[in-house]
Amino acid sequence: MTATTATGTGTAVTLLGPDGVTSTAELRDAPAFTRPAAPLRSRVAYAAAHVIPKPWAENVPGAPADIDWDATLAFRRHVYSWGLGVADAMDTAQRNMGLDAAATRELIARSAADARDAGGSVVAGVNTDHVDNPAIPLDAVIDAYTEQLHFTEDAGAGVVLMASRHLARAAESPADYERVYGRVLAAASAPVVLHWLGPAFDPALAGYFGSGDVAAASETVLRIIEAADGRVSGIKMSLLDADAERSLRARLPEEVRMFTGDDFNYVELIEDDGSGHSDALLGAFAALAPAASAAIQALDRDDTEQYRSILEPTQELSRQVFAAPTFHYKTGVAFLSWLNGHQQSFSMVGGLHSARSLPHLSEIVRLAGDCGALERPGLAAERWTSLLRLNGIVG
Repeated sequence: MTATTATGTGTAVTLLGPDGVTSTAELRDAPAFTRPAAPLRSRVAYAAAHVIPKPWAENVPGAPADIDWDATLAFRRHVYSWGLGVADAMDTAQRNMGLDAAATRELIARSAADARDAGGSVVAGVNTDHVDNPAIPLDAVIDAYTEQLHFTEDAGAGVVLMASRHLARAAESPADYERVYGRVLAAASAPVVLHWLGPAFDPALAGYFGSGDVAAASETVLRIIEAADGRVSGIKMSLLDADAERSLRARLPEEVRMFTGDDFNYVELIEDDGSGHSDALLGAFAALAPAASAAIQALDRDDTEQYRSILEPTQELSRQVFAAPTFHYKTGVAFLSWLNGHQQSFSMVGGLHSARSLPHLSEIVRLAGDCGALERPGLAAERWTSLLRLNGIVG
């Protein structure tokens, strides 16, 4: 079988089904999106970026991350070139899934410095995960948060105060969350973005903010924001629950932004539904920077029809990338980065590139081809074919 052949309208490629049966599909040509000539106005949008390892290094499970810094920072400049900001050292960068504490600090420092040089906007995750002991008291959680907070501020990055596994383990009530966040926010030198990461992304965070009931937990979030007296600029909500996001969004103070982290429903949440809109802080946008930029440019022109025509076709791809188990979505982000020529090899720190099957990746290829997310379809077809050949699927 010939795996890839040029056609008059695109590139044909072999796909692999879950039953091992192959088929052929066509990858459409990349849309002719244009980079913005001025800053995006109608929405604030951050792409949560991944890290790119050295393909020859010992990036095996349990080993310290050995990162290709040139490629990693070049990817961030790719995002900036489309008018998007970068959210760094977040879960997309394999925080707590291969990115160790030393590599996290180096990533924040390098990314902040590069953003200054490139004129890009960068925020970075602040957590407690440099502490090895999984069970620490609340005062130690506060100290750990504050240590990372000061490091990130000193590096020059904006702060996203991430959900902490240590806090989830130590807290016994909503009041404990209010106490910890109150103390940490009081130590911030500038307003920060809160981060509510649901158990689909990290099962250790079930019941965060003191309750497994989203409505009850939302009340705790609102009390934290109210008590912060202007030190919270926004909240990223990653529960994959559009109704819960809208409900909390409607109750936020006017100066606090809702950043959708809903990679299943971002199209409807970013669009104004008459009651408001969400801004964006999405891992999906790392794989979709050109389309995300073009869609927001359409909103800047008040052209909601074009916004939907650009971004709606990407939603099915994102749902495949973030399919259960959702915390392995990073594999799809790195895979698309490789297909699009942003990294030398399909590899990840911690060996996490093995976390998705070939049929799962095949569906990503198909959907990316359908929605125009392949920036260089010919290269994508060539690389995908090489992976199939390596695994004995094609000759």
